[in-house]
Amino acid sequence: MTRTFLQPDDLHDLVSDQFGSDRRLAALDRLTGGTKKGVYRLRLDDRTTVMLYVWAADENYWPPSPTIPDDPFTDASGADLFAASHAALTAAGVRVPHLMMIDRDGRHLDADVALVEDAGARRLEAVLEHDPATAARPLSALGDALRRMHTAFGPYYGKVAAVARGEASQTRRAEDVVVDRALGHLDAAAARDARLADAHHRIAAHVRRLRSAVTPRVEYGLVHGELGPDHVLVTPAGEAVMIDFEGLTYFDVEWDHAWLQMRFGEAYSALRPVDLDPHRLELYRYAQTLSLIEGPLRIADTDFPDRKWMLDLAEWNITKALAAT
Repeated sequence: MTRTFLQPDDLHDLVSDQFGSDRRLAALDRLTGGTKKGVYRLRLDDRTTVMLYVWAADENYWPPSPTIPDDPFTDASGADLFAASHAALTAAGVRVPHLMMIDRDGRHLDADVALVEDAGARRLEAVLEHDPATAARPLSALGDALRRMHTAFGPYYGKVAAVARGEASQTRRAEDVVVDRALGHLDAAAARDARLADAHHRIAAHVRRLRSAVTPRVEYGLVHGELGPDHVLVTPAGEAVMIDFEGLTYFDVEWDHAWLQMRFGEAYSALRPVDLDPHRLELYRYAQTLSLIEGPLRIADTDFPDRKWMLDLAEWNITKALAAT
């Protein structure tokens, strides 16, 4: 498909409305790497910058997928989810970009948009790689934020907006949501890869063995869902600013920690994690491995520009999934 992205002229009215008729947009940079929303840096004529998030069909590379009422990880995108998640994280004392404006009525563009603080271009991922000593402060701050999130308990799992409205369906236990997701990812990935098709029974049996060790628990913390060092900005003052949090949900905190362990590697211990259930953690870690096969293979079938990166990610996790069984 041919995608149309924002051009400077598209933002004339938005800039005038938000910053005054005497202000001008000097440059517009579309940041690469996003798969669900457009992220743009607006450079104004007084040398200040702000960020614009755009939720539009042309910015979303993912094929449509069904929404499952009691699965809080489906359809984790959109301005409504962004607004609810931003409010919940702010209330929990988590540093996120300051929200300047959100438009869900199409007043400025034919899309939902949010204007937020530009917290800078430095990601914690790059700081960890190039300057580990400097990374110590934002890592510590991120650990504090995560403990606040993971001890902000609720009696129900679900997206924060659904829980607040009393609309979070609880037809399955949280761990069974994860198992059903994992088996669905396996089915879809096996249709694309012969090695997974051959190992389907073995992998499914492994998932069920992991599930059998998990005991019931009904206490859920705030979970980002995909928090890696690439989803944390580091300001010049050393603050850790969490981004890409539309998928914020109340869920088992082990879901976050399975991802955090994978993405932070040796730096994970610096986050000083809360106590975790090792059996739940092991199940969720393996389920995420299967997700990181199916998702990349699916988006590689679209016009996503970095198809090779997605295929390499899937290949890495195919090797992990097969080795674990």
